[in-house]
Amino acid sequence: MRLWESLSFSIGSVIKVNNKMQKNYEFKLVEPVGKNFDPDFKPYYTPKEMLSLGVFEGHYCTDCKDEYPSSWFSGAKLNPSGPDVSLNYFKVKSRLSLSEWKNKGWIKEYDPRGWFEWYMRYYLGRRIENYDKWQINRWKAFKRHEAQVQKNCDSSDLQCRPKQRQALLQWSYKAF
Repeated sequence: MRLWESLSFSIGSVIKVNNKMQKNYEFKLVEPVGKNFDPDFKPYYTPKEMLSLGVFEGHYCTDCKDEYPSSWFSGAKLNPSGPDVSLNYFKVKSRLSLSEWKNKGWIKEYDPRGWFEWYMRYYLGRRIENYDKWQINRWKAFKRHEAQVQKNCDSSDLQCRPKQRQALLQWSYKAF
């Protein structure tokens, strides 16, 4: 980690957000990066690992990289021009559209991009008690997909249930 990153992303830092989807929002980091998670929240991958493996068709957060440590984007599979399924680890589309997430009530004002944006900010050290609990409960509910892959797939057969595996990766569950 570069010196400016360790200083910029430390407890007490205020992150200012101005990107395509969110203007004039800011949040304060109250926990160290990657530490002090809720005991019920045990993600398998870090945001950096997820981005480098290939998630969200490479189009997630391409306009807001300044908000996060630059090291997270080193080796990330990204395409600022638009979604590209070939950038996903399993080479399949495995997500609902943002409009579907909005219709289902899964998008909140804090994180207009959804769960992964919440996770990246939570990982950095932002905490919003009731909102975090809500997101963690959503994450925990996704565990059923991990059990289905384990039950129905040989561990060495990565072509078994690729959409479900891609979704697991995008929710920071073990996909392999």
